[in-house]
Amino acid sequence: MIGILGGMGTQAGLDFCNKLAMLNRGKIDQEYPLFMLYNKSNIPGRPESIGVQTKIFSNLKKNKKNLAKYNKVLKSLLKGCQLLEKSGCKFIVIPCNTAHYWYKDLQKKIKIPIVNMPKEVFFHTKKNCRKNSKIGLLATEGTLKTKIYDKLFTKNFTLLKPSETLQTKSVNKTIKYVKMGNIKLAEKSIKPAINYLLKMKCKKIILGCTELPIAIFAFKSFKKVKLSKIFLDPNLILATSSMLKYKKSCE
Repeated sequence: MIGILGGMGTQAGLDFCNKLAMLNRGKIDQEYPLFMLYNKSNIPGRPESIGVQTKIFSNLKKNKKNLAKYNKVLKSLLKGCQLLEKSGCKFIVIPCNTAHYWYKDLQKKIKIPIVNMPKEVFFHTKKNCRKNSKIGLLATEGTLKTKIYDKLFTKNFTLLKPSETLQTKSVNKTIKYVKMGNIKLAEKSIKPAINYLLKMKCKKIILGCTELPIAIFAFKSFKKVKLSKIFLDPNLILATSSMLKYKKSCE
């Protein structure tokens, strides 16, 4: 059984579950994958829990206020993972990019594997894009600050991000609109950031916040999502790798 720690946000967790089911359609109920979604929506805000001085973890430890915020999120994530572990899940996935800032400390305390979403995105990109290609990244400010993707991508690719103005007026607003359920407005507000990265000649754009695929693909078919030539959807990539891991666990 696949353990899914959701609620970051709720729509993103449901989007992951839908993609997991769509990738492995069954003719009858019993042919669909077994999974458990814990929609733990009371986890403290991830971007808000990453202080200004957290560019490197040593700085975080020196700042007691930031460390307290870090540990509060870690404790909440840990409770969610422990529930899934006790429920008999073989491995855990977390459909939230920013939450992977806590990945190492979380995995140390959980006995079953936690699939690393940014790593899966990197492996997928490495297989499908030429080395040194320009790759765009749209993400929360928390994900950008902690350089979760930079650490993986910079040796093989040129990672480009929107300007600070576009981050505030386009990306941040889009994420907020999705959480509020205003998908039409979200779809409109993300376009300036996308256009900027396309003008910068990015070969691919990582939708590095799990709210963003909802904004971009909400009114499109699943087939178009899968065949997208521009966007890398971490939720879809994670769902694909999860199914491979799930099938191996069932052998």
